[in-house]
Amino acid sequence: ANNGFFTILMVAEVAVVLIFSLLYRKLPAPIVGILYFIYSFLNGVSLSSIFYVFELNSIIIVFFGSAAMFATLGFIGYKMKVNLSRWQPVVFGTLLVGFILSIINLFLRNSFLDLMLDWFILITIAGVTIYDMNKVKELEETEDANQEKLHIYFAMQLYLDFINIFIRILSLFGKRRK
Repeated sequence: ANNGFFTILMVAEVAVVLIFSLLYRKLPAPIVGILYFIYSFLNGVSLSSIFYVFELNSIIIVFFGSAAMFATLGFIGYKMKVNLSRWQPVVFGTLLVGFILSIINLFLRNSFLDLMLDWFILITIAGVTIYDMNKVKELEETEDANQEKLHIYFAMQLYLDFINIFIRILSLFGKRRK
């Protein structure tokens, strides 16, 4: 029964992210904000399973390590003087490859590939975080009519960046319960 609940939860999370990503430009800002909070809530519920798998002190240490890494990457992205738009195809293409390989490895269950994917995706997410924060800085410098929706969009992007950093570091360094 628990497995079915988490499957439904994961499908709902993916659905909200897809709706958010594909329709945020067409939807009014309050609806975009609601979708962001729905996703955050669903993600919080699904992430609660880490307390079953990992020791609490390990989760806390990894959380603060992830926060430090995220803050550092965000600072780098914000302070970069160059426009990183040319990074977009490479970074997101690399992320897509990691995602596809992760899905394939769900069936293969290869622990070495799993380890390599954690590192590969962590490094890629580092690039995505720098890119996203650079885009936030650019957004601040423009007078866009959709700025409110774009702030919500980038809040979602940065939230996903942090969650992915946290999950990958937890997978790599977290101490599992026995």
